[in-house]
Amino acid sequence: MTPPIIAAVAGAILIIMQAIFMLLVGMHRSRHRVNLGTGDDPALERKIRRHGNLAENAALFVVVLALAEMTVVPNDVVGIIAIIFILGRIFHAVAMSTVAGSHGAEKTRAFLIMRAVGAFSTFGSFIALGGYLLAGIF
Repeated sequence: MTPPIIAAVAGAILIIMQAIFMLLVGMHRSRHRVNLGTGDDPALERKIRRHGNLAENAALFVVVLALAEMTVVPNDVVGIIAIIFILGRIFHAVAMSTVAGSHGAEKTRAFLIMRAVGAFSTFGSFIALGGYLLAGIF
């Protein structure tokens, strides 16, 4: 059995993103002297959610991606799903960097669309991985 290289690359990219988001939250907290919670700061709330949303989804994705790569899912499919997930997480993060993306407060809908693309990419990646694994195992 070969090691899950695609999952390792995806994991490396996602953990670097996670570290950047963590740093941005910490810097914002330090600059604005908010130790816990959001301090009613909408910009900090967006940064916390951007960081948290990635944390909620990336770890499980990388674990299941590695299982898929090591078992029944073809590597080209694993690679495509990984790319879709990572691009979706980038779209989501960019959208959550703006008030328009998080609350729809600006006139443009582009950031809301980016956020939706990010969410649907994550959902689709999860369903595709789960489906391929179940179909291949049974």
